[in-house]
Amino acid sequence: MSVDLNLSRSNRIYRPNEPLEGKIVIKSPSSFSHAAIRLTVNGSVTLQIRGGSAGVIESLYGVLKPISIVNKSVEVKSSGRIGSGTTEIPFSVLLKNPGDGNSETFYETFHGADISIQYLVTVEIQRGYLHKSLSATVEFIMETELANRPDQAVSPEMVLFYITQDTQRQTLLPEIKSGGFRVTGKICTQCSLSDPISGELTVEASAVPILSIDIHLLRVESILAGERIITETSLIQTTQIADGDVCRQMTLPIYIIVPRLLTCPTLYAGPFSIEFKVSIVITFATELSKLHPKSDPRTPRPWLAMESVPLELVRTK
Repeated sequence: MSVDLNLSRSNRIYRPNEPLEGKIVIKSPSSFSHAAIRLTVNGSVTLQIRGGSAGVIESLYGVLKPISIVNKSVEVKSSGRIGSGTTEIPFSVLLKNPGDGNSETFYETFHGADISIQYLVTVEIQRGYLHKSLSATVEFIMETELANRPDQAVSPEMVLFYITQDTQRQTLLPEIKSGGFRVTGKICTQCSLSDPISGELTVEASAVPILSIDIHLLRVESILAGERIITETSLIQTTQIADGDVCRQMTLPIYIIVPRLLTCPTLYAGPFSIEFKVSIVITFATELSKLHPKSDPRTPRPWLAMESVPLELVRTK
């Protein structure tokens, strides 16, 4: 005996002004009676404070009380009997009631390190006191409703950057600093979630050979805990655009696909915020870099040169 939830859309993407539709599929070798079949839609923001920049007092907060976005429960079928074999029961639930206005703020689905925005739909078949209830839960993905999106496509805003031995805050190895280097380029600082992060990069000069050039996509999650704001930066993904020493004066393209569930539109809410940035990291071929091939890209190292720029992500049509 089993119960499953099949949503009407294979990609499981819905918007607040749309109904959540699908079928409840029940498979049973024999018929059975039930008290009721209920469907519950739950959306919430989970906030968690861990180590890093959080102090001892802030760490005591641990997991903060979740912020409820939506919590609806409807009775799909009243008490009755389910026959043997496979039974399909259609359902439709309005995520946002017409006329609610801004009483419910639906943030987009996001799976971060300290902040998680998740939407779940659960079906429960109540079978009375003598039998265990049957249940199934499926996550669906929420996106911004069309009315809140820009009418026109967002043109990527480019920012020029240059990386030299004089722009680095950390101490560089003597052979890197004395020999000098210069890397220039441009990269977008505002782009749509459906478009790639684009740009270009040119190694104009470098006395020390280059081992690799990587683009790190980072998320910056901030949580209000008591009277302090705790901010943590974590790595989402790394894209290597050059492996080995790079030909000087040759333009390298930057093209990065944005992962959906690990990103969302840049968000500034009251108790929390979600921001993003891009870090260009150049690894030089030195003896130390060979000894530490898997160092944290967020931590400055004497064999690394880096430059970070803020990135605003938006949702367009």
